[in-house]
Amino acid sequence: MQRIIMIVLVATMVFYFGCGGPAQPTTESPEASPETQHLDIAVIPKGLTHQFWISVKAGAEAAAAELDARILWQGPARETEIDEQINIVQDMITRGVDGIVLAACDANALISVVEQADRAGIPVVMVDSDVNSDIPKSLVATDNIEGGAIAVRVLADLIGGAGDVGLIPFVPGAATSELREQGFREELPKFPDVRLVAVNYSQSDAATGMNVTSDMLTAHPNIAGIFAANEPGAIGAAQALRTAGKVGDVKMVAFDASGEQLTALRDGVIQALLVQDPFKMGNEAVRAVVDAIQGNPVPKRVDTGVNVITQENINDPDIQALLSGTQ
Repeated sequence: MQRIIMIVLVATMVFYFGCGGPAQPTTESPEASPETQHLDIAVIPKGLTHQFWISVKAGAEAAAAELDARILWQGPARETEIDEQINIVQDMITRGVDGIVLAACDANALISVVEQADRAGIPVVMVDSDVNSDIPKSLVATDNIEGGAIAVRVLADLIGGAGDVGLIPFVPGAATSELREQGFREELPKFPDVRLVAVNYSQSDAATGMNVTSDMLTAHPNIAGIFAANEPGAIGAAQALRTAGKVGDVKMVAFDASGEQLTALRDGVIQALLVQDPFKMGNEAVRAVVDAIQGNPVPKRVDTGVNVITQENINDPDIQALLSGTQ
């Protein structure tokens, strides 16, 4: 009997260990897998084609790579497509993203979807262009009012402190455009001999920028200087100056630093560029929204700075380092 019992025990042990024993706990649970660790961050620019937004995307992706997050990059084709941007934000809310980084095409029209995100428990950080609401956790942007003021000071110096000037903002209702115009207008009285004689919007389109600048030059043949408040407006205005034979006669100051703008600067069509740091904007905005998701404190305002670039300083190492992040 004892021998029979021993045989049964041995057979049982062989079967048990031959089959691998009891199931062992996995070292990679679904909660710990690389796929489910990712935070999904929607980054929604005002447009997709301009170099500025491409640099914002690069900065966002660099931060995401460090923070184990995934960027969902989607925006309207044009900065004037407000309804399309609203639809994109609503779609990201429906998808249940963890956070949203948003550059609002319109400071008022996007308030409702920012509120929807907040009700869904999705933190929103604004980048470049804000909404008229206290709901966003942070705004990561240039001080655009100061940028507009700098434009007046630089332009006034270029035209010798006196003369007629024109202003080319981009989209009415876009916070960035309005703030740069506000800063320009508020600084202007400090230069009583500089007169603002024309304000024409480019609609963030180079062809429109060219047309409105041509109209400005025709209506005010003695105009001495122009401030173009963003990349497409500046590209269009530069082309209008070339076509009209006004290069160098009409001084121009412009925001941003695309390849075409830098060429115009080197050619003397543009005298000064006010350069933001879009790579830093995208990077800091993603870091801020991840902090908000994780319950960490987030600064309400992050100023990413503005630099004045001219032919004289364009080859400085610090300027070249800045430009490498905008190209």
